[in-house]
Amino acid sequence: MRIGMIVTSAFSYWVNGLISRGMYGASKRFNFEHPLTMLIWLTSAVSIAMTYLLSRLLIPGLGDGTLWWKLSTIITCGTIAGALIPELVKVFTSMNCAHVREVLTASREGGASLNILSGLVAGNFSAYWMGMAIIALMAGAYAVSTTGLSELMAAPAIFAFGLVAFGFLGMGPVTIAVDSYGPVTDNAQSVYELSTIETLPGIREDIKGEFGFEPDFENAKAYLEENDGAGNTFKATAKPVLIGTAVVGATTLIFSIIQLLSAKFGTVGPEGIYEGLSIMNPLFLLGLVTGGAVIYWFTGASIQAVSTGAYSAVEFIKKNIKLEGGGERASVEDSKKVVEICTRYAQKGMFNIFLAVFFATLAFACVNHYYFIGYLISIAVFGLYQAIFMADAGAAWDNAKKLVETELRMKGTPLHDATVVGDTVGDPFKDTSSVAMNPIIKFTTLFGLLAVELAITLDPKMSRTLAVVFFLVSVVFVWRSFYCMRIPVDAAKRRG
Repeated sequence: MRIGMIVTSAFSYWVNGLISRGMYGASKRFNFEHPLTMLIWLTSAVSIAMTYLLSRLLIPGLGDGTLWWKLSTIITCGTIAGALIPELVKVFTSMNCAHVREVLTASREGGASLNILSGLVAGNFSAYWMGMAIIALMAGAYAVSTTGLSELMAAPAIFAFGLVAFGFLGMGPVTIAVDSYGPVTDNAQSVYELSTIETLPGIREDIKGEFGFEPDFENAKAYLEENDGAGNTFKATAKPVLIGTAVVGATTLIFSIIQLLSAKFGTVGPEGIYEGLSIMNPLFLLGLVTGGAVIYWFTGASIQAVSTGAYSAVEFIKKNIKLEGGGERASVEDSKKVVEICTRYAQKGMFNIFLAVFFATLAFACVNHYYFIGYLISIAVFGLYQAIFMADAGAAWDNAKKLVETELRMKGTPLHDATVVGDTVGDPFKDTSSVAMNPIIKFTTLFGLLAVELAITLDPKMSRTLAVVFFLVSVVFVWRSFYCMRIPVDAAKRRG
């Protein structure tokens, strides 16, 4: 089935290329989002057809003979999510959507402050609708799992959720393709601007002589910026799909932990694992609350690394970079130092964050198994909505700025300045914190499975002692992620 999904993605990519060239090959201007949208829906349709076909060929007689289409339907719920979620993301992030235009309208009169508020609104609303879409599709998968799967397995609903995650990933190659489109278009536009090609003496004649065409710099800039806007949208579409796989997949990992604990502690009675997984159990409830705290710490720590790194880079630029000969180019050596500053803070932030998560997972696994399961569930749920909110708010801010640059042609105006503020806030939202939620959820649940398996073999006193030690170590790195990464006060005073 997995091989079939890869083949269908490659086939759909090829077919979409033929269709797109036929529709847009001779066009001087078109909506750059259309070929990408068409690719996603085409891949979804072909993948769903292939799912049913392969299922019919592979397991025609399994169970009562109907299992092949039931399992295919469950997988299809995930495949549909891979196409539906990007459509919902576009409603809140596309340059053509009402929410992005509202961010732009708010910026006209309210400046940067209303720009920020409007972007936050778009991000919050998007989390609601995408959450509802994911719930509906998971509910559909659950409904199908109740139609006879219990005769073959102990937990058909959990198995169904695992297949939904599989369906999410069925379009994996295409999801990665449209996600990669964003950075490519973003950097292409940046390369064009940094090249300052328009200012080079005799460049038009050189291009015409060497390549045989008359350069159109004005339209080239517009095409690149519009393409960057489409890239911003589709970068945002991939993030909820990938974070959705992490959350739905985490469900099956958490269930495997429950199965492990059930084998040791039993499932019934006052100490039974199922009875303990209730908000009536204070340990389980405390675990639910703890996961939310960790997600919000992680969000702050990742943005803190960006903020301090950006401050240090700008401080270095203002103090040291003098444009060569009064021109528009900085020296290569100074540019390398700026990159070095940004890299240093990124690595330092990553080091602190990883070790804090690592030791926190060990600590909470040693506290109590009910507490730990609540913690894992909370990490997945809080992480899902935080990631969607931040990704879509960031894309809305970015594309509001793009509208000013492409549709209004108002670069350098107060309106553009206001939208640039929103974009600089949105970049760490969508390109740092939101994308990192995916590995945080996956690492915590996968490593947590190993950690709790070790913890339940320990003597209770030893387990609690280790929990305290590991927690204190994690707090050290939590402290370092802010207090050792914050903007130096003395530097701020000097700048003031």
